[in-house]
Amino acid sequence: MANTLFPTVSIPSLSKPVQDNDIRYKRSMAWDLKSGDFVRDGSGRILEDTGRDAYIVWCVKVSTTERYSRSGYPNSIGSEIEAARKEKSNEAVELALERTIREALMVNPRTEYVRDFLFTWSNGDNLNVSFTVKGKNLEEFQITISA
Repeated sequence: MANTLFPTVSIPSLSKPVQDNDIRYKRSMAWDLKSGDFVRDGSGRILEDTGRDAYIVWCVKVSTTERYSRSGYPNSIGSEIEAARKEKSNEAVELALERTIREALMVNPRTEYVRDFLFTWSNGDNLNVSFTVKGKNLEEFQITISA
């Protein structure tokens, strides 16, 4: 007679479903990066961006947002630009910026790669950073930010 005090149960093996939601680009409210506000039509309604445009806006905002500075964002969101700017030489600043921007953008599962960094120094301390981003199922696009 089988011991019924501790019954055995077979546990089915679970296969992880493909996360299509992690790769699709979802529409979002249109955001104007220059004005820092939503894009509105003539009657004041907020317009929508395509998933591609919303992803590009996300890339710019994550690249320019200081990590740990916004309590509404998890610690994985943002770049460490201030710490990178404190490096001792321009070359060290450039390496630190490249690392932190790449890490910040690679958090998103839609990001395939970030590369081709170009640093432009002007007036001794002003720095513009240009780089190429490739999203999955998207063509490459160029982003330029001030650091």
